[in-house]
Amino acid sequence: MATPARSPRLRAWMLEGLTDRRHKQQHQPETAHQGQPWYRVMCLTGLDYFSTLGYQPGIAALAAGLLSPVATIVLVLLTLFGALPVYRRVAQESPHGEGSIAMLERLLSFWKGKLFVLTLLGFAATDFLITITLSAADATAHLVENPHLTGTLHGHEVLITLILIALLGAVFLKGFGEAIGLAVVLVASYLLLNAIVVAVGLWQVATAPHVVTDWTAALTTEHGNPFMMIAIALVVFPKLALGLSGFETGVAVMPHVQGERGEDPAEPAGRIRGTKKLLTTAAVIMSVFLICSSFITTLLIPADAFKTGGEANGRALAYLAHEYLGSAFGTVYDASTILILWFAGSSAMAGLLNLMPRYLPRYGMAPHWARALRPMVIVFTLIAFLVTWIFNADVDAQGGAYATGVLVLITSAAVAVTIAARRARERGWTVAFGVISAVFIYTTGVNVIERPDGVKIGACFIAGIMALSLLSRLARVFELRVTHVELDDMAERFVRDTATRTIRFIANEPDKRDRAEYREKTDQIRADNDVPPGDDFVFVEVTVLDPSEFEAALRVRGEVMHDRYRVLTLESSSIPNALAALMLHVRDETGQRPHIYFEWTEGNPMANFLRFFLFGQGEVAPVTREVIREAEPDRSRRPHVHAG
Repeated sequence: MATPARSPRLRAWMLEGLTDRRHKQQHQPETAHQGQPWYRVMCLTGLDYFSTLGYQPGIAALAAGLLSPVATIVLVLLTLFGALPVYRRVAQESPHGEGSIAMLERLLSFWKGKLFVLTLLGFAATDFLITITLSAADATAHLVENPHLTGTLHGHEVLITLILIALLGAVFLKGFGEAIGLAVVLVASYLLLNAIVVAVGLWQVATAPHVVTDWTAALTTEHGNPFMMIAIALVVFPKLALGLSGFETGVAVMPHVQGERGEDPAEPAGRIRGTKKLLTTAAVIMSVFLICSSFITTLLIPADAFKTGGEANGRALAYLAHEYLGSAFGTVYDASTILILWFAGSSAMAGLLNLMPRYLPRYGMAPHWARALRPMVIVFTLIAFLVTWIFNADVDAQGGAYATGVLVLITSAAVAVTIAARRARERGWTVAFGVISAVFIYTTGVNVIERPDGVKIGACFIAGIMALSLLSRLARVFELRVTHVELDDMAERFVRDTATRTIRFIANEPDKRDRAEYREKTDQIRADNDVPPGDDFVFVEVTVLDPSEFEAALRVRGEVMHDRYRVLTLESSSIPNALAALMLHVRDETGQRPHIYFEWTEGNPMANFLRFFLFGQGEVAPVTREVIREAEPDRSRRPHVHAG
């Protein structure tokens, strides 16, 4: 008997924070000075960025072999002189965490813009979801390969990874308010332990000079002269692209960066400066660690240990920690790595929760509950379960998909800032960003050719998002999409005047808008609907702007045509939705049920429905009535819809 009472409480808990957009207040200006100092927020994005040290050196050694340090230097140069300038500009152009996707969205309109954004969202989902599953899988690898636990946990990698992902989902279901504080502790301790391992590794190399000479001799034997080594490094460095992860997350967490008191919320200069410091500091720290870790792991670890099943596979620095600092320190290092890799999924989950609800519900391509945090956490957690099961919790197998998602997002950001610089007539930056874009396009292309599984997985995410989005749009096709209605002074006067008698509107498709058009329309409506001669009308004319938009505010302007005919003009993405929203607004303002009159639309009903679905027009009368019916369940309160 307790279940019915528990169900509403569960629903309220799941949808906590979700408001009906038709009753929400206007956007309140944010207080940009609130938030956290940039160096603390850096630790939140560092969960994703710095945690790649757990597996990046091993992946680099597998991909580039003896050339791993040289290829890593190429990667670092691309980081500091490519990705970093790009994302500093992205932070300037989208200071509220929208990222490069929002910049590109503004360049395209109508359905082509929506489909383009959905494609980028597919790659973003690939990036963030694979971050969750790959990081959890690598945390499992560090746990299983620990000398004290390998006998007990070996063979249970998938189960352990699923448990780690479930725990991450549980953290988000509980609440994520203390994430930054925990991130600071995890990142600081992890970087300190890595600094110790790197320092010990460099000391080992320095005290054993033959290690360097053996490596350089092997390089010369295998690749010949230095120019050939650099050429090969330029070819293979795209395989190391995982070391570029974290930039998109760095922009996504911008709303957490503290701005300056009193600054303009629309252009928070203090927040932008803080984010640029965040991105630069993180990139410099990571670049130092990437070069040093690649150097010592290549020189000190046998090549066979990097291969699948080897002791250093997916855990090269942990291997050195156990080898040179003992089992106790190695276990502490493993514990720190496991924690940061597990919690690295939190920054990816935060990225998903920032991106998907920002776009899909607004496009009508997700249910209304997709704006709520907890249902989306459950959805993303279940998808992460599926990805883990498909890849059998294998770190190497997920590397291609991860790199593809990262590179596509960085490439799109480079293209976006190139276009932004060109529009701002900044010739120097346009050329510079154009060159960077070309490099990233090359890097992405090489990665796709070398590891096509990444783009295949990305295509699966894109296809899934497209299919679910279109199904959702179909399911919500008769939903009232207007967030709120605003009438200008003249329109308010028309409504106020007609409220003293029966309120009658005529839905008119504007053509010539001459005197004859309005006179003939009035006569036709009177004849078709037996309206008494003494009753007057107000014309309503809707202009469709972007039919691919799903929801927006409705602004109504009143005007008098030919000194006689009162006309309300509206601009909307859908004629029936605009008319339904206006009728319901007039009813609420006047307390009367208004009447609206239509002509029947000629043509095939199915073709008219497709016109409505794609272009916001079509069979207007029945669709307007259906939108009103769904928005107002009480039949006695619905506005009257007449068609003749």
